[in-house]
Amino acid sequence: MTDLRIRAAGPQDVDTVLAFWRTAAEGTSISDDTDGVERLVARDPEALVLAERGGELVGTVIAGFDGWRCHLYRLAVHPEHRRQGIASALLAAAEERFVRLGGRRGDAMVLRRNETAHHAWRAAGYAPEEQWRRWVKPLGGPGE
Repeated sequence: MTDLRIRAAGPQDVDTVLAFWRTAAEGTSISDDTDGVERLVARDPEALVLAERGGELVGTVIAGFDGWRCHLYRLAVHPEHRRQGIASALLAAAEERFVRLGGRRGDAMVLRRNETAHHAWRAAGYAPEEQWRRWVKPLGGPGE
């Protein structure tokens, strides 16, 4: 895995990331559009972490920190590159970022139906907290 490059996304990566998520990510997000990803990269340039092999995007994770909580989103690995340690490398980079910023605990958004992801998250040391429930309110605008 020495040929794996982990780096932060830049504005030039937005279209590539969106195309990658259509292939590699499970489900869609209201922010899976050019404006949403551009806003993320502009607001927190280190939050969107990419894994590349041979110049090809093979994995992503969003490691968001709001000063209080560490949130993980969009952990995705290209189907042809799974089970090669890419997700582990992305999570290690995200967790290092969180520690550097003073974070104390990471949490992840994981679809209930995505059993493959459940195994990956458990293997990485994460566990579900069944006592919590996500509450959501659309704020209007496109994608509502």
